[in-house]
Amino acid sequence: MFRRLACENSAALFTIVAFITAASIYAWFAWRAFRMKRPQIAHFENLPFDTATPEAVATQTCCTAHTTTRPGRRESAPLQS
Repeated sequence: MFRRLACENSAALFTIVAFITAASIYAWFAWRAFRMKRPQIAHFENLPFDTATPEAVATQTCCTAHTTTRPGRRESAPLQS
């Protein structure tokens, strides 16, 4: 029974260490972003991140998932679009 108490204390310690590690990584990223120089900001502003993507096209009118039957149930009708 008392062996479990040692594990619970170490689990809390691991949780605190993991939180401090994650928080320090986010703080480091924020520090780097705030300390960025103007030429680097201008360089990142001109990168081609806004690329055109094709629109989704529906090629099928209905899928077969709506017509499957389960044991003890009647077959359902396909959905009308």
